Amino acid sequence: MGKTMVEKIIGKHAGKEVVAGELAIVDVDLAYVQDWTGPLAISQIREMGFKELKRPERVAIFIDHSSPSSAKEIATSHIGLREFARNTGCKLFDVGSGVCHVIVAEKLARPWDLIIGADSHTCMGGAFGALATGMGSTDVAVAIAFGKTWLKVPAAVKVEVKGKLQKGVYAKDLMLYLIGKIGADGASYKSLEFVGETTENLPMHERLVLTNMAIEAGAKCGIFPSDIKTKAYLAEYGREGDYKEIAPDPDAVYERKIEIDASMLEPIIAFPHTVDNVRAISHPDCADVSIDQIYIGTCTNGRFEDLKVAADILKGRHVKEGTRLVITPGSKDIYQKAMRAGLLDIFVEAGGAVNSPGCGACPGAQTGILGDGEKCLSTMNRNFKGRMGNPNSFIYLASPAVCAISAITGKITDPRRFI
Repeated sequence: MGKTMVEKIIGKHAGKEVVAGELAIVDVDLAYVQDWTGPLAISQIREMGFKELKRPERVAIFIDHSSPSSAKEIATSHIGLREFARNTGCKLFDVGSGVCHVIVAEKLARPWDLIIGADSHTCMGGAFGALATGMGSTDVAVAIAFGKTWLKVPAAVKVEVKGKLQKGVYAKDLMLYLIGKIGADGASYKSLEFVGETTENLPMHERLVLTNMAIEAGAKCGIFPSDIKTKAYLAEYGREGDYKEIAPDPDAVYERKIEIDASMLEPIIAFPHTVDNVRAISHPDCADVSIDQIYIGTCTNGRFEDLKVAADILKGRHVKEGTRLVITPGSKDIYQKAMRAGLLDIFVEAGGAVNSPGCGACPGAQTGILGDGEKCLSTMNRNFKGRMGNPNSFIYLASPAVCAISAITGKITDPRRFI
């Protein structure tokens, strides 16, 4: 019987063949926490009495959610994270480095890896052909200490996408469409395995969008086969040696198969307060939705290519009076690349505010918290009530292109005639 990608990866790390539904104890290649989940994990490690870590070189701590710190209590917790990294020898990515998941993609994730993080969007690492998944802080603490964890082998859902995406339609639209199609719990504890000509042709920055948002359909992980595009991305960051091939067997057994014709898609908007509450941009509900704030960035769409799409639309134009534009690059590398390319100048000249790399407004800690009754159109991955710091506000999700043109018009706008 053929194996899915997650069955192959878990089997390798368990030292035996596994099938969906089986429990397995596995070696962990990378475990990481961020500044909201890290303090609890470190507290648990100390309570267990561990002074040393099994593999400190494959443990990472990120200060990204409140970066720079937004309160004295948070600043104090950051001190504890820095001290733990210094005392144990694990990797520390401090203020200004960027979002944990973006840095994992740039510097740490590898095909065939088994990655766990104390953050639900850890699943983004699956774009490399890794099994990457979020867990609670206590589970991650055990993995940091022992270098192992346990999990149930998820059944796999084959997502086969064919056809060419229209101009002005992106992976964000594809993923919002998929989540709307199957629901926010449509892939609960499943692996979404992306195959087909369309996804094969997607560049890595677009694949990362799909795997990042797998959790928004309830999935345990999202995963792509590794290929020439994976290899090229790794080479861009000097990591050619990390490349390995992985793909599902031709006779792999899937619990379900979903087919999508990408050529039929148009820009998709997720309405408050759930990610599966989606509308095609041509839907009457999308007409005349005024927007108070546009937020471009996050681990989902804060890469250079996303910023370039937005800048190309914004160049020579200005943000609509009464609408704010906030941009937060996903990492230091992306920030510097955007700076060298002149993108930051375009944003500022258009009337936007550019933040240092990090999570920024996405988790609702700082740099863009919304006021009562305000509407925000964002490239982030989640629009739950109160997500951006105010339960009395409203969050809509869209691609960088939709967000950029909507900043100019002050309302949700189809970008296709501007591209």
